[in-house]
Amino acid sequence: MIEGVKVTKLKQIFDERGKVMHMLRNDQNIFSKFGEIYFSHTHPNVVKAWHYHKEMTLNYAVIIGQIKLVLYDDRKDSPTKGNLMELYSSPENYNLITVPPKIWNGFKTVGSKSAMLANCSDIPHDDSEVLRKDFKDSSIPYNWNIKIK
Repeated sequence: MIEGVKVTKLKQIFDERGKVMHMLRNDQNIFSKFGEIYFSHTHPNVVKAWHYHKEMTLNYAVIIGQIKLVLYDDRKDSPTKGNLMELYSSPENYNLITVPPKIWNGFKTVGSKSAMLANCSDIPHDDSEVLRKDFKDSSIPYNWNIKIK
């Protein structure tokens, strides 16, 4: 685990017409404030990593497909400094993943179809508060290749 990261099981309501997928409500204890909502669409086996927000809290939910979300804590004073977290998220494993500022994160679409991730952040996107690294950057001890357990 990484200090400050929260995983909240989300509700889906099914009927013969389809379904409603809840994401985030302003009366939930996980909600702080609204900044913006955006969607990130990725093709199979594509890696979108690494990025780090100085101020933004991320609230991720995967609405189509499946991703492997990887988080890395390199905060100087964190009790979980050096920890990695792998989380698999999809409509079948439907969760809200809250990532606090200053956590490196990235994701890879797994499986044979594209994925769509929604982010309801607490502040609007601002390029000046984002740091980026290549997904192969050796300062983060992670290999994006397929792992068999």
